[in-house]
Amino acid sequence: MRRVGDAVSRARVAWGGSRSSPRPSHTPWKDPSVRRSVALFRAFRREQDDPEACYTLLARDAVDQVEAYDGPVAGRTVLDVGGGGGYFTAEFRRRGANAFLFEPDVAELGEEPPEAAVVADGYLLPLRDGVADVTFSSNVLEHVADPETFLSELARVTRPGGLIYVSFTNWLSPWGGHEWAPWHYLGAERARARYARRAGRPAKHTLGENLFAVHIGPTLRQVRARDDVTVVSARSRYWPFLAEAVVKAPGIREFATWNLLLILRRCPT
Repeated sequence: MRRVGDAVSRARVAWGGSRSSPRPSHTPWKDPSVRRSVALFRAFRREQDDPEACYTLLARDAVDQVEAYDGPVAGRTVLDVGGGGGYFTAEFRRRGANAFLFEPDVAELGEEPPEAAVVADGYLLPLRDGVADVTFSSNVLEHVADPETFLSELARVTRPGGLIYVSFTNWLSPWGGHEWAPWHYLGAERARARYARRAGRPAKHTLGENLFAVHIGPTLRQVRARDDVTVVSARSRYWPFLAEAVVKAPGIREFATWNLLLILRRCPT
């Protein structure tokens, strides 16, 4: 564990910020806005055919959000936990961050794993306490069986005062069933069977195995009860207007939030 943590520290010095020169790559819209939501929705619709374009755009948007809450990432250590193919890590590094990817599933890394990728479980990251300025986790929480332990690990590796970015697709969102949405409203097994019939292959996700029914209300209560983080913002990641207001409406938020974004600040130890 110490060796990986030391490697992060050495890389900060050796890279002097990043292996690639920082360059502007911000998205040309306001957040939130109808224009932004439409652009992201169109990208999601092409995700199966053109994942490169979809996730590159999503990564640019997500790093814009991080910088909006915490300033430029250049020269800072960023941990991308559960980042799959490394699109978010790549965007952080393009903007000058010392970014590292931690992904438990080797298959998600692809045939050519991204640079600075580590195969590691988000429940037990091979890092010292407080090594990250920013800890980032996009659409991972709904794929872990124990969200509280996962969040505790994100907090542990973040320095006091550092930022934690966590987003997830809540179960009652129109996209809660992932590839078999919105038919998950009729039951997970029925939705999976329908997907298999239409796609000619089994669904990637199985409820209770690699996809879990995570809800907005309980998650907010759990996070607000923690003493190691404070909540900077709880908002919809993609909603085109009143992104924080929709999360404050019990019941409605479970459907209308679409995807909950939590911006957390690590408390002083």
